[in-house]
Amino acid sequence: MDYIITTERLTKKYKSFAAVNNVSLNIRKGSIYGFLGPNGAGKSTTMKMLLGLTTPTKGSFTIDGKQFPNDRISILKEVGSFIESPSFYANLTGEENLDIIRRILGLPGSCVADALELVGLSEFGRRLAKKYSLGMKQRLGLAGALLGRPPILILDEPTNGLDPSGIHEIRNLIKSLPGLYDCTVLISSHMLSEIELMADDIGILNHGRLLFEGSLDELRQNALQSGFTADNLEDMFLSMVDKDNVKRKQRAKL
Repeated sequence: MDYIITTERLTKKYKSFAAVNNVSLNIRKGSIYGFLGPNGAGKSTTMKMLLGLTTPTKGSFTIDGKQFPNDRISILKEVGSFIESPSFYANLTGEENLDIIRRILGLPGSCVADALELVGLSEFGRRLAKKYSLGMKQRLGLAGALLGRPPILILDEPTNGLDPSGIHEIRNLIKSLPGLYDCTVLISSHMLSEIELMADDIGILNHGRLLFEGSLDELRQNALQSGFTADNLEDMFLSMVDKDNVKRKQRAKL
């Protein structure tokens, strides 16, 4: 199997609290990997470690054959990211905000127009960022991740603030990206129905631990073997998380 992102017992602790606990991920090249978990499960922390924004307490990870931390700069050059709510210079236009990122990355000028077109903001590129709606700011953040069409995208809740039409458009865009330029997408979302329509593989976190990793078909088989309903991703996700929470409470009583 050709994995482009692998983590080995990746852990992040804050004093005695383990935000991420011995997580080993295997993300296939050219796939869309849906990263799921309740609030506080450790999804964003894991993504921040992969981007070098926070340092692992222990464990290791490799991205496209490059090992962190030795190859940190090389890794970042291959990864486009959207983590939480993006921030921009309010008194600069969308184009100008993206051009700052482009210059830092050393990309050609044409990348800005290409990224704006990909996310449907071409006609608003010269509007000041402070006049963007929340949904437009989400699109601009996604455009920043897409600058230069990087081979790996790490997207944390990219459809936040979008109306149903916008969610549909961004979902179709993300689904098309691996085919457009052979990229790999790691995406987290609370909208499980959207992940179900996009993802090739699923990883489910709860309280920092990886409960499941595999394809949607494997998740359905796992759910049926455990006696859970397998009608949709939301039901399977909730059943798996609830079962783990019950086990955690039982262990806590011992």
